[in-house]
Amino acid sequence: MKYLITLLSLAFASSGWAAETVPLSTLDLSKMRQGWGTPQIDRSITEKPLSIGGQKFAGGVGTHASSRLWIDLAGGSDKFTASVGADDAAANQSGSVTFKIVGDGRKLWESAVLKPGQPAVSVAVDLKGIKTLLLLVGDAGDGVNFDHADWADARFIVSGTKPRTIDAPREEAIILTPQPPRAPRLNGARVFGVRPGSPFLFTIPATGDRPMRFSVDRLPRGLKVNPDNGQITGVLVNRGEYQVILRAANALGKATRPFKIVCGDTLALTPHMGWNSWYIWENHVTDKIMRDAADAMVSSGMLNHGYIYVNIDDCWAVKPGSNDATLQGEPRDAQGKVNSNPRFPDMRALTDYIHSQGLKAGIYTSPGPLTCAGHVGAYQHEEQDVQRFAEWGFDFLKHDWCSYGEVVKNPDRAALQKPYRQISEMLRRQQRDIVLNLCQYGMGKVWEWGREVGGNSWRTAGDLGQTFEGIATGLFRDGFDVYSINQLHEFGGPGAWNDPDYLLLGYLSNWKGQTAPTPLTPNEQYTQVSLWCLVAAPLIFSGDMTRLDAFTLNLLCNDEVLEVDQDPLGKPGRRVAKTEDLEVWAKEMEDGSKVVGLFNRGEMEMTVAAKWSDLGIQEKQRVRDLWRQIGLGSFDQQFQANVPRHGVVLVRMWSLHRP
Repeated sequence: MKYLITLLSLAFASSGWAAETVPLSTLDLSKMRQGWGTPQIDRSITEKPLSIGGQKFAGGVGTHASSRLWIDLAGGSDKFTASVGADDAAANQSGSVTFKIVGDGRKLWESAVLKPGQPAVSVAVDLKGIKTLLLLVGDAGDGVNFDHADWADARFIVSGTKPRTIDAPREEAIILTPQPPRAPRLNGARVFGVRPGSPFLFTIPATGDRPMRFSVDRLPRGLKVNPDNGQITGVLVNRGEYQVILRAANALGKATRPFKIVCGDTLALTPHMGWNSWYIWENHVTDKIMRDAADAMVSSGMLNHGYIYVNIDDCWAVKPGSNDATLQGEPRDAQGKVNSNPRFPDMRALTDYIHSQGLKAGIYTSPGPLTCAGHVGAYQHEEQDVQRFAEWGFDFLKHDWCSYGEVVKNPDRAALQKPYRQISEMLRRQQRDIVLNLCQYGMGKVWEWGREVGGNSWRTAGDLGQTFEGIATGLFRDGFDVYSINQLHEFGGPGAWNDPDYLLLGYLSNWKGQTAPTPLTPNEQYTQVSLWCLVAAPLIFSGDMTRLDAFTLNLLCNDEVLEVDQDPLGKPGRRVAKTEDLEVWAKEMEDGSKVVGLFNRGEMEMTVAAKWSDLGIQEKQRVRDLWRQIGLGSFDQQFQANVPRHGVVLVRMWSLHRP
């Protein structure tokens, strides 16, 4: 051994370089991206001594799946060594991790699935000539719970330029969506639910040059259409289904589209589309911000693609104990009905303004005594507050668990259901349609009973943007893994939808008193919108409505993509194939076609194949790229495409025997 070391030393000396050891923990770990927490130097993610299978390690890096770290080696490193495994702090838990090392786009080493309690696995990888290294920790395909991972005793043997961490490869924000034609095109949902006797408001979504004239054939008694702006208003008394024809015309042409109005007990026959204030304005929201958002939804053209809800999140009510005069006041009136704070001087005037734009208004509360941000909640005043929301003219209610967890400790399923069952019964008694969003973060497998208690949608996991830096990790964890593991496609459908949280695009709050562009890469943004449409999720944008750039509008306003989400069949898609980081998802459409998403969760461009055997297809298919809105030709047995890092190719397939 001494002889070997001497030979290596002589070799390095003869080359003019002196070999040195560079521990991974001495590099800038702020560039490491992971599923939970922050990377730890010489300790586990839980800030305890590094320990794998009972073996203690003095040095290394503790992280959490899914984790990635890009390193520029510049060809100066000869070897990487480490001992890897699941940290013992996750003992008796269900964690499982995998480790992978990629050099210049080529897999150099990969572990088997490792669980807490198993011994450390030794790593020794030759790095000679490698310029860029990627250290990856995966979740083994079963979610990231308790996936505590250690790169113990991790070090580089360096004879040249020292390694340094770098950002992931930069992507260009390429706009794929073509501009809509100047002639009229009718967009949005093709079915709409309303209850008998409730105020009716639906704005016909249509792109094309203005001025434009609108009309509706066979419009039922009680409803009328404004020919200048396409707003259908009035009241339907009689239950039933009404098949009508929407019409739009401008100087360049005409367009028609079948449309079904269902007057009955079920609202939200397609997933909600709109905007929510939280991830951009959080506790700074005001009346003016909401009006500006409504204006922007119209001026940006989002209204013409089917977006309709403008929703206030937390912080509109009085905040007990606040020193801020704009948050103070009497929490309730003499009848016990909730009051708004001075930032919202006249809620009825606000909803009237939003309605005048052809839009609908949403509001927020909690079943607990306080909201998440410490404002007045609805606890023990539920009936009065629901009446207040109806009086004010709101059309949507987000009911957020928050401090109710202090009222009911360790709730069983019945206790989890109680506040939502209660609020939905109260909403049904109002002479106004108010869509109900259950926000309790997936507790008690809410998807199994959300519809039963009256929910029109239910959050399936925690906040996607709980931390600004963790949004991308949350996208893959909550969007892909939570959905697949729990088979959520079995539970969503017309009137009741799985809700993995908002579209976090454009400019967002960075939770440091500033706004910043979303940390999602362009590919990740395409991935989020594509996946949300495939699983028939509500499309609620939560970025800055007043700073919508062309790329963000391209993401939000592609009508062929939005049609996937708004399909009247309302059948959520599901994952049909997974090979390591490559996944294929599919959704059945009302016309018999299938929409297929080819996703690459990996760090390098890869070829993804959608096989007919996985899709349940036997015939040759005509394939169309939905983001680019172009036909790709006909294919047999499979369709494959090159998919970029964290990206997607979204296509729709029809049998050649169908028109």
